[in-house]
Amino acid sequence: MIESNQPALKNLLQEWINDRQQALREQMLEAFRESSDRLVPDEALLERLTAAAAPPPPPTPEAPPDPDADLGAGLDRLADAPSQGEVLKRLLDGTTRFSGRSALYVLKQGIGSLYAHRGFDAALPRMGAPVVPPPELEELIQGRTGNGEAGLLAGGPAYLALLAPLGASEAADSRIIPLRLRRKTVALLVVDSGLDLRLPFPSQLRALALGAEARLSYLAGARDEERTGHAEPHPSMLTQKIPETIAETPAPALDPTVRSNAERSARVLVGDIELYFPAKVAQGQQVGNLYSAMRDELDRSRASFVERYGADLEGQHHIFYKTVVQQLCAGDPSRLGPAPWANQ
Repeated sequence: MIESNQPALKNLLQEWINDRQQALREQMLEAFRESSDRLVPDEALLERLTAAAAPPPPPTPEAPPDPDADLGAGLDRLADAPSQGEVLKRLLDGTTRFSGRSALYVLKQGIGSLYAHRGFDAALPRMGAPVVPPPELEELIQGRTGNGEAGLLAGGPAYLALLAPLGASEAADSRIIPLRLRRKTVALLVVDSGLDLRLPFPSQLRALALGAEARLSYLAGARDEERTGHAEPHPSMLTQKIPETIAETPAPALDPTVRSNAERSARVLVGDIELYFPAKVAQGQQVGNLYSAMRDELDRSRASFVERYGADLEGQHHIFYKTVVQQLCAGDPSRLGPAPWANQ
């Protein structure tokens, strides 16, 4: 009997559910209409909507660069530099207004060491990396270029040699500008156009270099006065009153362990020259000018030594030089010949 009534029961339940759902829908629609009538925006909302719909103000036009003002600011910063190291830092900072990239090499014992840079990938340059200046730089270093800008155009062996430790691609335009103290070139400033086609302000870059020379000279004169206790006659050209090098402090005593390791490495490097190039060694010893007979081999070995122990260590203690004289020149420095890194 119950089984026969199941369809009728199901129909009754379904009708009841449908009625309740319809009633619920009508209640929800009525509640939504009542709520919508109360959605009237206030003044604060209207102000925010108006502000959001307004067009953005036009961008403020950027003032065109003023090379004269930038140069003046750079020279002022150089004139206030309290130390030689700060002079070099401010010189590089000043070049960023006139070049895409810049780097500074300090020359000691005829070898250039990367001192600092601007604009190159910070992860690539090897600070302190030694570079043996190629022959193309000799006239520039000796001050015999006769070039008003004192620079070399990009693409030459000199620029490429100085670019190598920076790990960067060649730029379309560049300059190599010397810094001279006591008529001796002690540093090379390398500037290039980076991604641009040319350097638009080479004269401003040269002016910054001259300002740096003047400040280095002034600081050297002040240091000489403190050391001697009296002022010496100061010439009108500040670049005439300068130190032999741009080192800040006297050379510290070398740690015995470092000295032992450095001397051992120098003996190995010089021993390799003697082992692999006996004919050249014999020729150089015979004519009494070892460096002229095997310049490339000696410079390459010295560069390897400097790369490991630093240009300052060799410049202050001359470990590689002394080892060459002892092992290849029988202790006689004159038999080495005019090596640019010889300890004269």
